[in-house]
Amino acid sequence: MLKGGCFCGAIRYEADDTPTQAIACHCSICRRTSAAPFVAWFTVTPEAFRIVSGQPTRISSSEHATRTFCPACGTPLSFQSARYPDEIDVTICSLDVPEQVPPRSHTWRASGLGWVKLADGIRAYPEKCPE
Repeated sequence: MLKGGCFCGAIRYEADDTPTQAIACHCSICRRTSAAPFVAWFTVTPEAFRIVSGQPTRISSSEHATRTFCPACGTPLSFQSARYPDEIDVTICSLDVPEQVPPRSHTWRASGLGWVKLADGIRAYPEKCPE
């Protein structure tokens, strides 16, 4: 079981499944909502993910997507798209032990920042990863 939460501890979550994906996303929306050059996510089914304490705030980041974050400290927590109803993406670095789920690919690299130079040896896709 994967466990994690926000920086201040107000939100705690658990995920039962083995992640189906683990990616580093370079899209402009992930960058803007995290104030970071990219965001690492793992994917599980919505049924396998649960908030065990606290209540995250939700924001619509596009016509099909909702993101959650801690209302107290601002930690980004999850992403869900109406286009992929059987998936919820959770921020890898909000895990108690982020090393449990290393990214296996980079996605949306075509819209990534030019000054980010990848040297980790994992595959980079210009758009959504086919994983």
